[in-house]
Amino acid sequence: MKNRIFMYLFIFALLAVVFLYSDSKNIIDKYEKDIKTFKSKISDFEDERNLLNDKVFDLSNFSINGNEEAITYFENQGINIDELLPKLKDGLLEMNAHKGVDHPIIPYASMTESKIIIDQIRILNHKWILTNFTDGKHWGELFINYEVNEQGELSYKLTDYFLYPIN
Repeated sequence: MKNRIFMYLFIFALLAVVFLYSDSKNIIDKYEKDIKTFKSKISDFEDERNLLNDKVFDLSNFSINGNEEAITYFENQGINIDELLPKLKDGLLEMNAHKGVDHPIIPYASMTESKIIIDQIRILNHKWILTNFTDGKHWGELFINYEVNEQGELSYKLTDYFLYPIN
C-alpha cells in the first residue's frame, strides 16, 4: 500500500511537472512572439520618425527659425527675435480685423458673405513673409516684404500675390 501511495504521488508529481513545463513553454512562446511583434513595430516607428525628422529639417530651410543668417541680422541690430516673430504675425493678423470690404494688404475683395482674412503665416527670413488667405471658398497666397525700423516699428509691403482658380 505504501508503494502504491508513492507511485501515485510520483505519477501526480510527474503530471504536475509536465503540466507546468508545457504551460511555461506556452507562456515563453507567447512572450517571444510579442517581443518580435513589438520589435517590428518599434522598427516601423523609428523609420517613420526618421522620415518626419527629415521632413522637419527640409521645412526648416524656408523658415527664419532655421536661418542662422537672418537671426544674426536681427541680433546685430539689437532686435530680440523672440519678441519680433510674434509681433510680425500679430501685425498681419490684426489686419484681419479691418472694417469694410477691402483688406489692408490683400488685393482681393471677398467673393462670399464672409470677410477675406490672412490664414497662415510663415516668416521666411529677415525680409520676407509668405502667407495664405481665404474667404471660406476662395484662397490664395501673398508674398510680403517687411522692414523693422530703428524704433522697432514694422512696415509691410505686398510684393506678389496669387488667387487660386476654383474648379
